[in-house]
Amino acid sequence: MIKLNFFKREDLSEVSYTLDEVQLKYTSTAEFALNRIKERNTNLEFPITIFEDEKAVGFFTLDFGEDKLDLTDNPNSTLLRSLSINPKYQGKGIGKASMIQIDDFVRENFKNCDEIVLAVNQNNLTAYELYIKVGYLYDGKSRMGRSGPQYLMYKRL
Repeated sequence: MIKLNFFKREDLSEVSYTLDEVQLKYTSTAEFALNRIKERNTNLEFPITIFEDEKAVGFFTLDFGEDKLDLTDNPNSTLLRSLSINPKYQGKGIGKASMIQIDDFVRENFKNCDEIVLAVNQNNLTAYELYIKVGYLYDGKSRMGRSGPQYLMYKRL
C-alpha cells in the first residue's frame, strides 16, 4: 500500500538512492531538492516521502512559492517538483499510485490549494503518459526547461 508523509530526516537514508543519467535529465535527487529548499528558505516548499508499506521508496516536493506562477495564474496552486521513485522499485505502479494519492494529500494538508501544476519534459513520454492517466491536463502551453521543451500540465482539485 502506498502512503505519502511529510519528509522526516530519518527518511533521508532510504530516499538517497541514485538515479541514472537519463532520469537526472528530468528530475533531481531528494538530496538535491532538499538542499535547494534549504537555500531558498521560503518556508513554502514541502518535501514529501512516498512509502510502500513502511519502506520509503520515493520522493517529491510541493512548492507553493512564486515559481508556480510560471505555469499558472492561480495563486491557490502548488507546483509538483522532483518526483522520483527508487530505481529498485520502479515499474511496480508506485509512481501512478503516488500521483493518485497526491490529490487527497493536498486536500487534507493544504485546504486553500485547488490546483496542482507541473512541467514535464517533452522527451519524457513515460512520465507524460502517467500524468495524463491520473487526470492531469495539457492544453498546449510549453516552456523551455533545463533539458529541453516541457509540457505545462495541471489538475484542478
